[in-house]
Amino acid sequence: MSSEASVLDAVPKQLLIGGKWVDGQEGTLSVEDPATGETICEVADATPDQATAALTAAAEAQAEWRHAAPRDRGEVLRAAWARVTERADELALLMTLEMGKSVAESKAEITYASEFLRWYAEEAVRIDGRYATAPNGQGRLLTMKQPVGPCVLITPWNFPMAMGTRKIGPAIAAGCTMVVKPAKQTPLSMLALAKILQEEGLPDGVLNVITSSSSGSVVGPLINDPRTRKLSFTGSTEVGRKLIEQSAEQVLKVSMELGGNAPFLVFDDADVDDAVEGAMVAKMRNIGEACTAANRFHVADAVAEEFAEKLAAKMGALKVGRGTEDGVDVGPLIDESQREIVEGLVSDATEKGAKVVVGGSRVDGAGYFFEPTVLSDVPGDAKLLKDEIFGPVAPVKGFADEDEAIAAANDTEYGLVAYVYTRDIKRALRVCEKLETGMIGLNQGMVSNPAAPFGGVKQSGFGREGGYEGIEEYLETKYVAVNL
Repeated sequence: MSSEASVLDAVPKQLLIGGKWVDGQEGTLSVEDPATGETICEVADATPDQATAALTAAAEAQAEWRHAAPRDRGEVLRAAWARVTERADELALLMTLEMGKSVAESKAEITYASEFLRWYAEEAVRIDGRYATAPNGQGRLLTMKQPVGPCVLITPWNFPMAMGTRKIGPAIAAGCTMVVKPAKQTPLSMLALAKILQEEGLPDGVLNVITSSSSGSVVGPLINDPRTRKLSFTGSTEVGRKLIEQSAEQVLKVSMELGGNAPFLVFDDADVDDAVEGAMVAKMRNIGEACTAANRFHVADAVAEEFAEKLAAKMGALKVGRGTEDGVDVGPLIDESQREIVEGLVSDATEKGAKVVVGGSRVDGAGYFFEPTVLSDVPGDAKLLKDEIFGPVAPVKGFADEDEAIAAANDTEYGLVAYVYTRDIKRALRVCEKLETGMIGLNQGMVSNPAAPFGGVKQSGFGREGGYEGIEEYLETKYVAVNL
């Protein structure tokens, strides 16, 4: 039996409801390998009734789980971290098969994902309140932190395990139960993670997983159910707006990690070679299919041409192919629809005058491949300066001065992350203060870190995941006025 077949066979293909793996009541959902376009397996397709059954299991488990010792909750996470780390190779291959990224990059995600389990294993025992004297001295102020209750967690296809652990980790640590709905394109990583948590002692009903071909039909009833107290979503701003609207009926505690349009600023005093290295990380992580991906490169006129040429040399040297093959750097996009979006944005830019420095086209043959692409002389009205590309395309546009760079960077409805390259510390601080984003990579091309708060402003969402801040999304503050 091949290693691919082995890892696929080891993953549950059913729904996890109340600690039991059950079949879908109305059939199955096909999981496709985006490198070939072929179906690799079938998983259960949940019905709305089964989604409600999962919430019932979570609600029933909540009463006992909220009182579980913090150390016990942390130990489950710690054990799961160790198991995920131990099985990194097979989990990485599984991720590549369903999502497309290279095995090396999948393994990096497994490491990143597991760190949320370890971080929140440590945070579980650090949930505290305060005891203070009232300002008038006549009483005492007592505050305590308690779990918000059953949560609905919706994860995307681009980081199928890390976006799960980033939500599941703090929920478990806080004492919340949950129903997780992974993306229909990439359910396998979440099912594998759920099995690991189950094997490492997570009580039945704390984590329930429903896979479905129709997110709206199974999530809608959960959002409208009064037993749900928290909604966390990672995905597009368009869908996020709808979920926020739906969540208003039950006044849910909501956190949203939505779209991005990350500017990458390179000033004339920057080390261009360092900036190019950072650009490769910021642009090509996850094939560019990341909300943190550098979406547009605003480069000082004095170094714009040099930057574009050096970036193109790096991009052009990347090997495109199926992620399981040796030496592959760039896998396929997730599906044909996404490839058509990327292709359309490149065509729009070139029709308006942008120059293709390298790449620019889809790759013929099986799978949903697109060439790593660099565009220079990008006009201001090109759609890819406004729309999230979600692909391996780097548009470069010059700027004359600092004010113009900041204005261009902020000229978007999004505000997730920005990248800044400069060797002038005063400029660095000025620019960072003026950028309208939740995160900034200063002279580095990656901001993601389990120990740091991840999230954006404007229409990139609200709430934070990761860091000390991440667990607060799963806690309520209760105040007790004490009369002495």
